[in-house]
Amino acid sequence: MSIPLTLVTARLTLRQFVHEDWSAMHEHYSDPECTTYTFRRTLTEGESWRAVASMVGHWQLRGYGPYAVVESSAQTVIGAIGLWYPNDWPEPEIKWALIRKHWGMGYASEAVRAVQRIAVIHFNGKAPISLIDRDNKPSIKLALSVGATFERQIPFRGLVSQLYRHPTMKNGET
Repeated sequence: MSIPLTLVTARLTLRQFVHEDWSAMHEHYSDPECTTYTFRRTLTEGESWRAVASMVGHWQLRGYGPYAVVESSAQTVIGAIGLWYPNDWPEPEIKWALIRKHWGMGYASEAVRAVQRIAVIHFNGKAPISLIDRDNKPSIKLALSVGATFERQIPFRGLVSQLYRHPTMKNGET
């Protein structure tokens, strides 16, 4: 499977993480509102660095992974969006994590749609999921806005999560 190393949208560049990106991502990981439904606590600088390192390592182990999302005009990292499939996940996923000051601007949906277009091709027509805490209303809203549909609730890591299935887009569809 050959996933592109870079994706470009109207306002964003999605690229692999580099070492300097961890500090931008620490703004996300140290924000309690951003980590409520994922880590369930804020992360230290060292933990943020390791979280970014795990996304880099995911590319090495799986051949795909989350991208650093760069806002093109300012050339700043605003989050992470891409494919994610740790060994305890039920299926390959599209994950997202934007720094809070960039919420509500359409960046997440723009990046997710770019990832949707490549994901179905590289997963042989099977659409990826997004595994979302049942109380995470903003992520549920984003999943629905990009065409994902609720499929079922599943127990996951001692909690109840909702599995949303992304549409089976063809290359070039929006």
